[in-house]
Amino acid sequence: MGGGTGLSTLLRGLRRHVPAAGQIDAPRSAIADLAAVVTVTDDGGSSGRLRQDFNMLPPGDLRNCMVALSEEEDLLTRLFTHRFRGGNGLKGHNFGNLFVAALTEITGDFAQAVQLASKILATRGHIYPATTVNATLIANMDDGSVVCGETKITASRRRIVELTLDPPNPAPLPETLEAIERADLITVGPGSLYTSLITNLLVDGISEALAQARGLRVFICNLMTQANESLGLTASEHIQRIYDHTRKPIFDYAIVNTGTFSAETLARYAAEDAAPIAPDIDRVEALGVRCIAGDFSSEEAVVRHAPERLADALLAVAATEKRN
Repeated sequence: MGGGTGLSTLLRGLRRHVPAAGQIDAPRSAIADLAAVVTVTDDGGSSGRLRQDFNMLPPGDLRNCMVALSEEEDLLTRLFTHRFRGGNGLKGHNFGNLFVAALTEITGDFAQAVQLASKILATRGHIYPATTVNATLIANMDDGSVVCGETKITASRRRIVELTLDPPNPAPLPETLEAIERADLITVGPGSLYTSLITNLLVDGISEALAQARGLRVFICNLMTQANESLGLTASEHIQRIYDHTRKPIFDYAIVNTGTFSAETLARYAAEDAAPIAPDIDRVEALGVRCIAGDFSSEEAVVRHAPERLADALLAVAATEKRN
C-alpha cells in the first residue's frame, strides 16, 4: 500500500518472486498472489491535467505500478512510460496516462480501466486504486492555515499537522478490503508520509481492516526526510504520525535503514532541506513495533530503496513468522 515512486520500487523487488503466467516450476518461496493498493489524490502534472479535463482519477501512480509489475520488460514498458516532448496539448502528457484515460472513457469505470491496462501489460499482480471517489487532500498546517490539493500541500513550506479528505471517508474498493483480509503480508510504504501513505489510510474502512488483519503488517520507513511532510522526523515519529490518523496501532514490524550515505549525497539532499531519517530503534520498539534494521538503500543519482534487498527482508520475516 502506498504511492509515488516508493511503491513501484518495492513492487519491482517483489515481482521477481511472483511466478509468470503458466509457470509450473515456481519456487516454494514464491508469492502466490500480489496486490498493490495505490493512492489516487495526485493533482499535478499529466495526471492532474487529465483529472481536471476528464473528471477522472489520476492514473500516474497506478501506471508506475503497472510498469513495475509488467512482464513486458521492453517495448510496452517503454511505451507506457513515454512522455511527449512536444505537440499542442500533448506536451508533458504520459502515454500510459492517456491510455488509462481512453480505457476509462470506453468502459466508464476507472477501476476496470486499470485492470484492462494491467492485463495488456501482463502484470504479475493486481493493482487497485484505494478508492474510486474523486477526493481532494486537505492539510491543516502548523500555522493554522488550511491548504487544499496535493500539489499545493507539497509546495507549502509549512509543516502538516493533520490530513483529511474531501469528501471525508470515501468508500474503498471492495477488492481492496478483501485483499487486506486475505493477505499473509501487508506493507505500508515507502512513500511520502502524508501524500502517499496516510492518504490511503483515510479511506473508509482501510485503517480498521489493517487493525483487524490476520496477516503480518510491516511499515517500510523512508530513507530521507521530505521538506514539509517529514522534516526532522525520526523513524518512530513517522509511525506515530500515522497512528495519529488511524487512531489505532496497525504495524507489527518496521523496516528501518541504518546504511550510510556518501558526503556528496548528503550535501545534495541537504540543499533540498532533506536528510537521512534517524533510525531510533528503541523508540520504534517502544511503540510495540519490532524493528528490522539494515542497509536497504541504493545510492545513485537519487536515493531509493534497493528493491531486491527490501523484498528479501520482507519475505524472510514472513517466512520466520510462518514457521513460528
